[in-house]
Amino acid sequence: MRILFFCILTLILNSCQNQNPNLNKSGEDELKSLEVEQTLDKDLVNFKDLIYVPIYSDIYIDNNNPEHLLAATLSIRNTSINDTLYISKIDYYNTGGTLVKNYINNTIILNPMATVNYVIEKEDTSGGSGANFIVEVSAKNRNTRPLIQAIMIGQFNNKSFSFSTDGYSISDKTPALKTDKK
Repeated sequence: MRILFFCILTLILNSCQNQNPNLNKSGEDELKSLEVEQTLDKDLVNFKDLIYVPIYSDIYIDNNNPEHLLAATLSIRNTSINDTLYISKIDYYNTGGTLVKNYINNTIILNPMATVNYVIEKEDTSGGSGANFIVEVSAKNRNTRPLIQAIMIGQFNNKSFSFSTDGYSISDKTPALKTDKK
């Protein structure tokens, strides 16, 4: 009977643990597990861009509940069927424009049609209502364009809601085509 009691107690306690949504199946941080210490040959980069992605970590509902916390997911999608996407920066800034966190130290290689997501949990208020990500991407093919979005999810009383924002280029650094001048 004691063994059954301890098994049930262990099961209950394990099911109550807050699981980190950013850990992969091996228990590693999703972004850190994708990092490689490989430098990309700059001569092979034909597309490079800096993407601004707005994040709302809280919103205002009404006078009675002025701030309502939201969970936010940054989603980076490689839309190319053939080409790899390289992500060299994922930086998180707060409402005041101060850098809160660098999420990666080395380049992430995102295979064709692959996606990487990262969650800013509801309880993380470090970004504030005007938080944002700056994501730097590059590719060998100048036609490779990622889709980078943020999805915010919240709950108010007995209603849930979600909305998304799109990232947009703040510094298109596409090199000019190389031509032979004779």
